[in-house]
This record gives sequence, C-alpha cells and structure tokens, in this order.
Amino acid sequence: MTSTCRMLQRCFAVFVLLVLASVARAQTPLPSWNDGPSRQAILEFVAAVTQEGGKDYVAPADRIAVFDNDGTLWSEQPLYFQLIFALDQVKVMAPKHPEWAEEQPFKAAIEGDRQALAAAGTEGLLKIVGATHTNMTTGAFSDEVKQWVKTAHHPRFKQPYTSLIYAPMRELLDYLRGNGFKTYIVSGGEVEFMRAWAQEVYGIPPEQVIGTTFVTEFQMQDGKPVLMRTPKLDYNDDGPGKPVSINKFIGRQPIFAFGNSDGDLQMLQWTAAGSGKRFAGLVHHTDAKREWAYDRDSKIGRLDKALDEATNKGWVIVDMAKEWKRVYAFENQ
Repeated sequence: MTSTCRMLQRCFAVFVLLVLASVARAQTPLPSWNDGPSRQAILEFVAAVTQEGGKDYVAPADRIAVFDNDGTLWSEQPLYFQLIFALDQVKVMAPKHPEWAEEQPFKAAIEGDRQALAAAGTEGLLKIVGATHTNMTTGAFSDEVKQWVKTAHHPRFKQPYTSLIYAPMRELLDYLRGNGFKTYIVSGGEVEFMRAWAQEVYGIPPEQVIGTTFVTEFQMQDGKPVLMRTPKLDYNDDGPGKPVSINKFIGRQPIFAFGNSDGDLQMLQWTAAGSGKRFAGLVHHTDAKREWAYDRDSKIGRLDKALDEATNKGWVIVDMAKEWKRVYAFENQ
C-alpha cells in the first residue's frame, strides 16, 4: 500500500469519526446542559409523562409547559430589556416632543442620567413606559419593537438583545415540543412587546404569549379599523396574576413550569399543586463571569421566597454556573 493510500484512509477515518460525533451531538437532547441534576430531572420527567401505558403518562393535550421570560428565557440585566427599549424610544420620539427636554423623567432618559432616573422611581419609569408604549395602534407599536430588535445592542455584550436568549432554555423549548408539549410564555412583560419577536426567537407563536396588557380599543381611522393602545393598564401579569391568566387564556393547569424570581412563585405553586407528576424549576443566576450572579438582594429579578420554597419542596434549581455548558448561542462551546 502506498503512502498516499494510507493517508487517504486515515483522512477518511477521521472524516467518519467527525460525522459520527456530529450525529451523536444532534441526537443528544439538551446539548448545552452539563449532565447534572437539573438535566437529569428534565429527561426523567419527560420520559415518565410521555411513556404510553406508564403510571405517569399524560395525554398530549395536557402537556402544557409555561415559562417566564425575563431572566428565565433571556437575560434581564442591567435593566429589563423592555425598559431599555422604552428609554431608547424616548430618544427616538424626542424630536416630536420638545417639551421633554425640560420635563422629568424624559429629560433624564434623553441625557442618559441614571441618577435622575433612579430618583424618578417606579412612577417615573411607568410614565416613560406609558408614553412609549401607548397612544398608537398595535401595528405601529409592533413595528417599533421589531425595528429596535434589529438595531439595538446590549451594552455589555455588544450583541442584539435577542441574541441574549439562553441557549439551554431554547433547547429545552424545542425538546419539550418534540415530545408533544405546548409551550407558553407567561411573563410580567408587556404582551405586544414580546409577541413582536417571540415566534422568531423562541418558536412560540403570538397566541401562546401571555403578559401584562394595556387597554386596547377598536377605532376607525381614515375609514379603516385599527386597534388603539391606550395608557390605561388592563392587567398586570405578575406574581399571583400569572396563575389567573394561565387559567383565563390556557384553561388547563400546566404540568411543567420554569421561572427565576419571586414574581414566578405563584405560577410554580399552581403548577406543582396539580395531580400526577409535576415539574417546577428555577433558573438561579450564579454565573458572574458569563452572565450575572444575583438572587435575594437584587432589584431586578429578585429570587428570595421562591428560592426558599423551591428548596423546601424539592423543585429543580438550575445552577447556571455549574449546569450550563454555555449560556448564549454566540459563545464557543
């Protein structure tokens, strides 16, 4: 055998091994998760509820999985991304509102004065959200969100905000859907803000996105029907509001739920309280290097009471630093 033939054989063998390794990775569920307790708990739960004839079998119609968004499916630091959008929109809208140059909290938003914004408190931030999210049609608002998603970049990672979705959680959504689950977002975020991009980013269609809502009114403008977003709050989909909205819009009690903060506690409690096998999970932000580390003392995504209950009830607590091989898809594995 010539040296050329031997070289070709070795190259072919390496190629086959690479192909087999690639196929194996493709067939391995949740590849961005380390083989730790959380991944194992997920795999065992899904296997149990999808095994026909098994004692824990759940019919596909009842395989409802609900997920918080901020801090559970994508990052939420240094501010909730929807709030960053609102602050950015103040600058976009400022030329049409010259009075904002001297009116707080809009003046602070235009100038990027974080100290003045902090002094404005929740009331001031709600004023900014109201001004940038309402008094427009649903179509116009959706267009503004889509434009922001295309152009805005996170200050730390220099990536589009939709690139800061968690690769392990996107894999989990796909894995659940591949096993007959229907996946929903149940978030304190505003529903139309999320609907503008959720299907493209998460594979979750608009009708399966539940969130906080403003009162929307049917109107005729220039002879055409439109839906107008008004500044009046319709429903706050946070804390105890989450199980109420789940019942209202889904009509089935979930068997699988994931959150990351005290705002998700009641959703997790409601899910875990059902009969049969149930899964309740928390994303615990423990990775200051790749993402952020925070829980009980954080002003954003505070995790205190829910962490205690998860520990006491034996819910799954995902240690991000230990259990995720990568946080974002743009990371090298």
